[in-house]
Amino acid sequence: MQDFWNFAGQYWWLVFPLFGMTMGAINARVKHREVSARRRHKEQLELLAAQGGSLSAPAEAPRAVATGDDALKRTEQAHDDVTHRWLDYELDATKLITYPAMSDGRQPLTAAFLRAKKVADNLRPVPGEPLSPERVREYRDAVTDYEVAFEVAEREARRVKDAAFTPDERKRLDTAKQLLTVATDQAATPNERQLAYKRVREELDGLIWLSDEAVDELEKKVALELPRGAAQPRSSTTPPEPAA
Repeated sequence: MQDFWNFAGQYWWLVFPLFGMTMGAINARVKHREVSARRRHKEQLELLAAQGGSLSAPAEAPRAVATGDDALKRTEQAHDDVTHRWLDYELDATKLITYPAMSDGRQPLTAAFLRAKKVADNLRPVPGEPLSPERVREYRDAVTDYEVAFEVAEREARRVKDAAFTPDERKRLDTAKQLLTVATDQAATPNERQLAYKRVREELDGLIWLSDEAVDELEKKVALELPRGAAQPRSSTTPPEPAA
């Protein structure tokens, strides 16, 4: 105990900076609570305004309604943004080969993302549909879950890449990626491109499932590189004839 008092007598001046640090931390915490309270209050006003609810001052009601409409539009825009990011994987064969987990519903995080997508899609309001505050809040929360689920699934897919495949399967994926480059290479001959496209489909068979939309996009990319009149009639392994 005597040692403590000797230390306190020599370093008494440390009380002042420690006091300042403590007060700074308290002020920061109070400020954080105030910002959070203002944010919650703003969200409540937006939800109320989205339903045409009246606020305390009648003159401010028209502006509040517009703000509520803007909030709903922002939610719908966020919904569309995530869907577009997902379609970048779903329709791009190169991305699917590089990050196959994004198209594999057997992966837990991908499956969770697809479920969140379905919920958000089902809750999206129809234009002109009357919405209750609870309905707006439910849709907004679903879109938030949709965003988070996509971020988590994408991060995991980019981390694992093709780790879930065997060495032989990974070799097939690498081969498919190289052949895909040839299939869309204008410097290659039409026969080389057609053969490369056919080989891509063969290498991916049983490894990665391509949706009909992804196949159409892939065939369009191959067809765009073909000289005019060089395209062959469409079959299960040849691209469609370019439109005039």
